[in-house]
Amino acid sequence: MTVARVIVDVPSRDTDRTFDYLIPDRLKGWVEVGSRVAVPFGPRKLQGIVTGLAEDAEVEYSKMKPIEDLLDAIPPLSAELVELGEWISKRWLCPLTVALQAMLPAALKGRSEKYVFPAAGADWSEEETAQSGGLLLALKKGKPLKLTGLLQQYPEQGPLLKRWLRQGRLEERQRIEDQLSVKTVQTVFPEEPAALLEGLEGIPARANKQREALRYLAENNEPIAVLKLTEVLSTTSSTIRSLADRGLIEIRAVTEDRDPYANREFPASLPMVLTPKQTIALAPIQSALDAGRCETFLLHGVTGSGKTEVYLQAIQRCLEFGREAIVLVPEIALTPQMVERFKSRFGARVAVLHSRLSQGERYDEWRKIREGRAQVAVGARSAIFAPFSSIGLIVIDEEHETSYKQEESPKYHARDVAVERARLHGAVVVLGSATPALETYEAAKYDGSETALAGMKYIALPERVANRPLPGVEIVDMREELKLGNRAMFSRPLADAIRDRLAKKEQIVLLLNRRGYATFVMCRSCGYTAACPHCEISLTYHRGSQNLRCHYCGYSEIEPKTCPSCESPHIRFFGTGTQKVEESLAETFPGIRVIRMDVDTTTEKGSHEKWLTEFRERRADVLLGTQMVAKGLDFPYVTLVGVLAADAALRLPDFRASERTFQLLTQVAGRAGRHELPGEVIIQTYDPEHESITSVQGHDYNGFVERALILRKQLGYPPYGRLISVTFSHESVPMLLSIGERFAIGMRELAASLGIRKDFDAGGLAALEILGPVSSPIARLKDRYRFQCMVKYRGEVDASSLTSKVLEEMGDAVKRSGVQISVDVDPQMML
Repeated sequence: MTVARVIVDVPSRDTDRTFDYLIPDRLKGWVEVGSRVAVPFGPRKLQGIVTGLAEDAEVEYSKMKPIEDLLDAIPPLSAELVELGEWISKRWLCPLTVALQAMLPAALKGRSEKYVFPAAGADWSEEETAQSGGLLLALKKGKPLKLTGLLQQYPEQGPLLKRWLRQGRLEERQRIEDQLSVKTVQTVFPEEPAALLEGLEGIPARANKQREALRYLAENNEPIAVLKLTEVLSTTSSTIRSLADRGLIEIRAVTEDRDPYANREFPASLPMVLTPKQTIALAPIQSALDAGRCETFLLHGVTGSGKTEVYLQAIQRCLEFGREAIVLVPEIALTPQMVERFKSRFGARVAVLHSRLSQGERYDEWRKIREGRAQVAVGARSAIFAPFSSIGLIVIDEEHETSYKQEESPKYHARDVAVERARLHGAVVVLGSATPALETYEAAKYDGSETALAGMKYIALPERVANRPLPGVEIVDMREELKLGNRAMFSRPLADAIRDRLAKKEQIVLLLNRRGYATFVMCRSCGYTAACPHCEISLTYHRGSQNLRCHYCGYSEIEPKTCPSCESPHIRFFGTGTQKVEESLAETFPGIRVIRMDVDTTTEKGSHEKWLTEFRERRADVLLGTQMVAKGLDFPYVTLVGVLAADAALRLPDFRASERTFQLLTQVAGRAGRHELPGEVIIQTYDPEHESITSVQGHDYNGFVERALILRKQLGYPPYGRLISVTFSHESVPMLLSIGERFAIGMRELAASLGIRKDFDAGGLAALEILGPVSSPIARLKDRYRFQCMVKYRGEVDASSLTSKVLEEMGDAVKRSGVQISVDVDPQMML
C-alpha cells in the first residue's frame, strides 16, 4: 500500500515532523508530493502538505489513518518547492509547515472546497464521452461539481479527470469561506450559424428581442459574456436564458483573470542597442544561459548605467531556450514604471506579484504562472517562490535592499533562496546594484565571504548610458546654517536651488526618511515625553489625523492640548517628518505643487501609481517622501535631489548603519540628471565629515567599501563572520534573564565540548562567541520586554544546528516559563 508523508499545518516544534497516512483507493494517482490534503489529527481535521510517498512503510496499516480529502486537483507545490521548503526550514530554523505555507498564495490558506467545470471552448469526441462513464454528461450540465464528490462518484475515472485538468480542458474553481477565489463570468456559447437561423422559425414573432439575439449571434458566432450581450442588444438576461432553455445556445461560467493591468496599454518595445560596456556585461550572462551552467553574477552598475536593459536582454535569451525567468525588485521600487518596462517587452507572458494587488489579483497572477500562461514573474520578495517548472534565470535588482529579508518566520533572505533555487534548476542568478551589500561585493571581488554567495562572478558597469555625467553633490553643514541664523529646515543652498528649478519648470525630489509631522512630543515645563504605553518608543505626531501614533504596535491617542503630567500648556512638537516638510514647502515657496509619498499617503490601492503618474506628467514640482522615492524612479525633468537629515539613521545601534546611509544617499542621488538635463544633489547634515556622506560626494563606492571592510574584519562581522540573533520576550524581566542566561550557558558549554574556539583574534580559524543576554535596543514591544543573545561565528561551525539543539533541550523549561523565542539566522535588522 502507498503511504503519504504529511506535514500538518501546526507551526510548533512538537509537530515539526511528518506523519504517515494511508492513501485511499479513490485518491490513488491523485495524491502527489506537494498536494494539499485534509487529514485527521487527534480530534481535529487539519490541512497538511504531502512531502513524500512511500510503498510498504514499516507500520501496522490497521493503526494508520487514511487521508480524508484532497484539497487541490493539481498540487499547488511542486516536488522542487517542497525540497526548497525543507532547505529553508533547516537554514532559518523554522517549522517546515511555516516554510511551505510561505510559498502558497493567501487565497489557498483559508478553508476551501474545490469545484470542477469544463473550460471555455473545450470539446470532447463521442468516444471520449462514452469512455467517461457519465462523468462528462454530469460536468456538461453547466453547474460546477465538487471535486471530492466526483472522486467518490467516479473513482474509476480519476486518471481521465486528472488528465483533462492538466490539459486545461477542465478548470478548477475554489470556494473559500463562501467566496469564489476564481472570478467567473456567465458566457454564451452559440450553436453554428445555420442552426441559429433555423431556430428562428420556432421563435414567436412577438419575441423580438430573442429573434434579434439569434440574428446577432449568427453574425458574430463566438462566445460572449451574457452581460456584454445584454448591453449590445439593450435587453435583459432573461431573454438570453430563454434561448438557452430552447437549446439554441449554451451558458457556462468561464474563468476570467483579475488582471491588475487590464486597463493599461503597454506599447511594445524593442531591444535597445547596447553600449559597448553593456555588451561586455551581458556576454558572460548569455554564455552561462547558452551552456545551461548554474552561475551567480554580481552586476555592479552605477545609477543610470542601463542595468535594466541588460536584465531584459538576458531574459529574452532565457525565453528563447524555452525556460522561465523571475525578476525580484524591492517592494518600494516596484513602480508602474518598472512593470511597464517588462510588460512592454514581453507582453502577456509577464505575471506581476506584489502586496499592492488584491488577494484575488495575486491568486490569478499565481495561476497564470502555474498553468504555464506566463514565463516571466516580476515581483517583490515572495515572488522567488513563483511556481515555475523550468527556471533559467533569476534577477534580483537592488540586491542590497533589506526588504529582501523577511522579518517574520520564515525569516528567509530572498537572495540566498534564489541561489539555492537556481542550483535546483541549473539556472543563472544576476544580482544587480549600484551599491552592493558588503557581503555580496566581498564574495564577488575577493571570495572571502562566509556566506553562501562565495564564488560568484563580478561584472562592472562603471558609466552612465551615453556617458552622461553623474550629478554633482554638495554637502551642507547644518551647524554652520544655525550659526548664520538660519533655523529653517531648508539650508540656503537648497532653498536657492529649489527656486531656480521652479523658475526653469524643472522637477525636484526631496528625501526625508521619517514620516509623520513631528518625531516626538515634549512638555517644555516638566520634560514629559509622549511615549507608547505598550512599547519603549516615543509617539510620532500626525497632523492630518491630529493624533499621536506608535509606528511599531499601532497604538494612537488624540493630540494633547496640555501636558498630561503637569497640565502645562507648553507642550511642543519636536523633530521633523514628511508632513511638516510638506507644510514648510508651501509656506516658503508659495504656489509650489508637492506630492508627498510615504506610508500614510500610499495605503489606498492604486495610490502609488496615481502619485507617480501625476509627477511624470509634470503636474507637480516636488516629489517628497521617505525611502520609497529613492529607488526605481526615472524622470527626465528631475534635475535636483535634496536630502534632509542625511545622518538620521547613522546613530542607530546597528553595525550596518553607515552602509545603509551610504546606499540610500547614493540611490536617491541617482534620481537626478538621468536624461539630457544635468543633475545636482544637495545633502543637508549635522555630520558632514562622516565617511558614508563624504563618499557619496565623490561617488566613491570602492573607497567606502574598502574602509568599511577593514573594520568589519577587525570585529568579525559579516562578511568575515556570521550572526544568529536569538530574541527572548516576556512580561517579566527576571524570567527573561533566567531563560536568556540558560541559553547562553548552554551554547558556550556545547561549543567548548566540541573544541570550538570562543575568540576571533586568530584569523581564519573556526570560532564561536556568545554575546548577551542583554536588553534589546527596543527594550519593550506590545507589553513584552525583550532581551537578546547574539551568536557570532565563522569557519566550519554549524551554529544553526547548535542553536537548535540547545533550544530543543530547553523546550520544557521554555514552555513552563511562557517566554517567546525568536531566532533570526543572518539578521539584517539588529533592533
